[in-house]
Amino acid sequence: MGKKQIMLPANEVDLTAVKYVPEKIEAPHLTGLWFKLFVKVMEAPVIGSLIASHLKEKNGITEILKNTVIPEVPMFIPQFPLQEPEPGVVCLEEDGKPEERVALALKCLPHYDPTCRWSSDSGEPFQFRYWKIRDYGYAYRSKLTTPSMVAEHFISAMEVFNSKQQSAPLLISFDPEEVRRQAAASTQRFEEGIFIC
Repeated sequence: MGKKQIMLPANEVDLTAVKYVPEKIEAPHLTGLWFKLFVKVMEAPVIGSLIASHLKEKNGITEILKNTVIPEVPMFIPQFPLQEPEPGVVCLEEDGKPEERVALALKCLPHYDPTCRWSSDSGEPFQFRYWKIRDYGYAYRSKLTTPSMVAEHFISAMEVFNSKQQSAPLLISFDPEEVRRQAAASTQRFEEGIFIC
């Protein structure tokens, strides 16, 4: 490896005293068919890289790039303005305790009001809604319903659905007795105070 050449910073260079001396570059002068052939050879996987490295070394490009130190600061440094904290955004610390992180995450969830799930404006109790795990867990713990009652509602709904002309046996296949057995075991767990969810 050659000796490093340290250049002057651009603001210290006296442009009136500097004369531009063009470098003598040695490269093949090709046109036409010979140029096409040279391009094909240069694009070849092994031969092309060997020819390119030979031409770079012959013309001093490698020496200029590797052995020259240019003491210039970058012309562009990306700087981003400080962002205002967004409302409703909570930042979790990665090094924080898991309990604190869960507590912060729970604050981000919408307020859960179970009464809206169990009352309706039309006066009909238990109208159809898309229940989530949270709704079922609340209903089971507060003894508003049991897994056995939910299973019976599901089985009766499937019997009504299957009695229609266009049943959907491919969509839902289940054994009613197995569903009842699992629901009874789940109901017993909730009565004993063993909550899974």
